[in-house]
Amino acid sequence: MSTTEKDQDFIAAPSPTEQVVSSAKPPRARVSDAVDPDAEAPREKMERKRDYLEGFLKKQPESVGAGEPGGELYEKVIAALKEIYDPEIPVNIYDLGLIYGVEVGPDSDVVVTMTLTTPHCPVAESMPGEVELRAASVPGVRDAEVNLVWDPPWSPEKMTDEARLELGML
Repeated sequence: MSTTEKDQDFIAAPSPTEQVVSSAKPPRARVSDAVDPDAEAPREKMERKRDYLEGFLKKQPESVGAGEPGGELYEKVIAALKEIYDPEIPVNIYDLGLIYGVEVGPDSDVVVTMTLTTPHCPVAESMPGEVELRAASVPGVRDAEVNLVWDPPWSPEKMTDEARLELGML
């Protein structure tokens, strides 16, 4: 062997044309070789993960304004709208996808943007009024307004999965 071969930290694999004439077997791998005696035991690692999870679960959510999605007043208005059912379909108007948006202003004024399934819907005259009354009846709401829009038009894709299941569309 030359001096450059002795200085190498690795052994190159022989080429396919070379014959290997070595009878020495490489050492077998042992589990004890892989275990680091200074490493933490698995149980200690699990305890640390549990502590992290407990802290994560105890963390309080960031405060959400009453009128923002997830806020108390916003969710009460949504719950009130879910009590209104389409007279022809046994699904509430929120899950049916007729409510496009609910905005709660800083003065607790609510603006509901909605549509109907068609402009010729039999409840086209009464439904927006009922939505306005229900939204205005929520405790904490100062005033309610309904904006009836036709663009974008309603389609069955706007329905929630629960509504589709109720109507046998899933």
